[in-house]
Amino acid sequence: MQKEISPYLELGKMNTLRVDRDTTPGLFLMAQDGNDVLLPGQYVTEDMCENTLVDVFLYTDSEDRLVANTNKPLAMLDDFALLEVVDVAPFGAFMDWGLPKDLLVPKMFQKTPFEIGEKRFIKIIYDERTHRLVGTEKLGDFFDRKPKGLAVNKEADILIISKTPLGFKCIVNDKYEGLIYHNEIFEDIKLGDKKTAYVKTVRKDGNIDLTLRRPGSKQNATSAQKVLELLEKNKGIMPYNYKSDAELIKSAFGLSKKEFKRSLTQLQNDNKIEVKDTGIYLKA
Repeated sequence: MQKEISPYLELGKMNTLRVDRDTTPGLFLMAQDGNDVLLPGQYVTEDMCENTLVDVFLYTDSEDRLVANTNKPLAMLDDFALLEVVDVAPFGAFMDWGLPKDLLVPKMFQKTPFEIGEKRFIKIIYDERTHRLVGTEKLGDFFDRKPKGLAVNKEADILIISKTPLGFKCIVNDKYEGLIYHNEIFEDIKLGDKKTAYVKTVRKDGNIDLTLRRPGSKQNATSAQKVLELLEKNKGIMPYNYKSDAELIKSAFGLSKKEFKRSLTQLQNDNKIEVKDTGIYLKA
């Protein structure tokens, strides 16, 4: 498919521009509307000759001039991204987003103070006050509060963005805000993870409660199979039973205590295990 020249210069996005002229500082690239932008010499290659098309990302340099770069950043305008803090200042923090000029997250757009070396989930936005691309950690205003097509038990794509006392917040289908409660999590998850989840509740405020467990009866069989497989890996003996602590069960089996007890009962009824005060024993 043949490339088409971008109709105009678009800040924060990849643009396809035509090489218009070669100058000492670099190449000037032009959009359809006749506006142009400099591609600095360090990004110019031998195959970039007059009238060829070049894909570039547009942002502003340290003097707030529009400039092109052939490198694609880790995130572009309106994207969400997990970025590392590389420097802090009284007015904000600087994030590594894969370009020579780090991305500023102004202090007013931070929920809590940033520290060098940590990673934060942010959204790339256009700051109307400064006319620059900046990051914001305050994501609430960017979610659609009227979810459509998300019924109970429906599958959804999620992106984990933060950990709270209640659970893990996530972006649902790229536009809604969701939450997975801690007591619904029986696997390792971390910020930036992309997963499939299932809708439990769509609340009146537009937020969505989710679970990582597929709804339906098959889950019991899956949980029982997991207990059985772990027993086989541990020579047929594990020091757990119906009275074991819920956190220990979660750590060892990745199951809630309710699921674990149900699985033990199912496996005993199937004559596959024996449960004693000293633990679970696999039957021959």
